[in-house]
Amino acid sequence: MPRTITITKQNLIDASIELLRKEGAAALTARKLAREAGCSTQPIFRAYQNMDELYADVFAVSADIFSDFCESYPAESQVAFVNLGLAYISFAQKDKELFRLLFLSSNRYGKSLVELLNGKTGFLKNQISAAKEQGCADPESLFMKMWMLIHGSACMCLTDDYDLDSTATRKLLEDAEKVFA
Repeated sequence: MPRTITITKQNLIDASIELLRKEGAAALTARKLAREAGCSTQPIFRAYQNMDELYADVFAVSADIFSDFCESYPAESQVAFVNLGLAYISFAQKDKELFRLLFLSSNRYGKSLVELLNGKTGFLKNQISAAKEQGCADPESLFMKMWMLIHGSACMCLTDDYDLDSTATRKLLEDAEKVFA
């Protein structure tokens, strides 16, 4: 009788996300994952042909976590791209290692930055549409200008050099939009 599989792909992905959050992407090795999942390395390579295949699944789940975070983030402003900025910066503050994986690694497993920001529901696309509805003549250009400030602020969170709360961040982004628009 074949042995019952007790460690599933989902178990491995969940353990990978936990390990990633605790120790970063460099720690995501077969041995460390096996320790985190409470198994040997054998179930990992039964579920996956290689670690890169696992990394691709972990990246996809991380992208979904980011998408869900943005979609559930409360809309605090009517100003173009401010809500995107607030969610993005907050994600960097709260989930540094997933942020690093998604937005600071050279391998995005076939996803562009726009695809990541759109997520499952078109988050960026909706922000661009809202900017158009508000009368912005060139929302893509405005986004790129805002993006530099948003991404720079989020990266500062990773080194604990960003100390603005959400109210101050909202004001900063709203003021920047006025200058850039």
